[in-house]
Amino acid sequence: MKLKRFLLRYYPPGIILEYEQGGTVKTKSIDLLDLKPETDVDSVVDEITRKEPLITTSKTDQVRKLIVRLQEKLCHVEDRYFYLFKVLRAHILPLTNVAFNKSGSSFITGSYDRTCKVWDTASGEELHTLEGHRNVVYAIAFNNPFGDKIATGSFDKTCKLWSAETGKCYHTYRGHTAEIVCLSFNPQSSVIATGSMDTTAKLWDVQTGTELNTLSGHSAEIISLSFNSTGALLITGSFDHTVAVWDTRSGEKVHTLIGHKAEISSAQFNWDCSLIATGSMDKTCKIWDTESGRCIGTLRGHEDEVLDVAFDYTGQHLLTASADGTARCYNSVTHNIISKFVGHEGEISKICFNPQGTKVLTASSDKTARIWDPETGECKQVFEGHSDEIFSCTFNYEGNTIITGSKDNTCRIWR
Repeated sequence: MKLKRFLLRYYPPGIILEYEQGGTVKTKSIDLLDLKPETDVDSVVDEITRKEPLITTSKTDQVRKLIVRLQEKLCHVEDRYFYLFKVLRAHILPLTNVAFNKSGSSFITGSYDRTCKVWDTASGEELHTLEGHRNVVYAIAFNNPFGDKIATGSFDKTCKLWSAETGKCYHTYRGHTAEIVCLSFNPQSSVIATGSMDTTAKLWDVQTGTELNTLSGHSAEIISLSFNSTGALLITGSFDHTVAVWDTRSGEKVHTLIGHKAEISSAQFNWDCSLIATGSMDKTCKIWDTESGRCIGTLRGHEDEVLDVAFDYTGQHLLTASADGTARCYNSVTHNIISKFVGHEGEISKICFNPQGTKVLTASSDKTARIWDPETGECKQVFEGHSDEIFSCTFNYEGNTIITGSKDNTCRIWR
């Protein structure tokens, strides 16, 4: 094995090693999820060199410099105020979802008008309209971190794969017998997973356009799915009150997470994939150990359905958003509540951290989105201007641009 170069990953903090083995270039990552501005650099370097054979004595100085750069980035916390940059009257019918590519240079919107549109973030100009579906385009995704392909899942029971650059349709994946409501690329961008109202998930080959596997076992609709960071596991959340953990190579079910007393709304891995968080209509969020499939914590306190859950990039904090109009931030290890976000006048359907983990963004049926301080629960900013429910909100990778999508048929760029 020969080390070729280092790549720096800011969010979450880490160093990627690019190396050659048997003529093939491979990568492995050193995750530094516990790195803080005050962490002793030498002890981190010592630990890395002890554990990682690719890093020889001659490379330790380089590693030290990279860790210092990561610490400098962690120190740089800006208290940014976001201003409205553009209102995009994106579609003739309501939007369903919005998503950024990794760099944030472009984003996509899905709609009831049966199209997905690709937009340039800097100018707010429309780049492409992806046409071809015969019903609502509900689930959309870029193949991040690459960003050269887009997948769209539709109520017409098909998924389509498109070129982000040209808008050309590469493949139409047929096989589901009911609406597709969620989808995701695996991290390698070689597989697309789709979840459907027909109670199954399917895995599709990005290159060939063929079906790789059907994941059967749920007894009701699948409404949430997510790959782990290696792509070896997939979780599916269902209206049958359970979450299934699947081996993506064999298509076998590894675990069924049983314990919720109502429909699942959201299921997410943390970054190192040791934990799974699930939100449910039973007003709770549960934390599960991925390896054993055991429930290791139940977070109670919401007075209505939990509609969304989200980890920060380090996996140390967990957010819950509820139909009771409040959201919460928990320590995902101790399960202690850190803060409550109170101020919305309607249900909160979407919640996320910025990549730095220093801000929380919520979208609500009260027509506003808000930014909160995760440590104190203080509301830092209210985004007003939409004339109907906001159901989608997201940060770009740098955390300096936000998109909100609303049932008023518009999305807004804030920066």
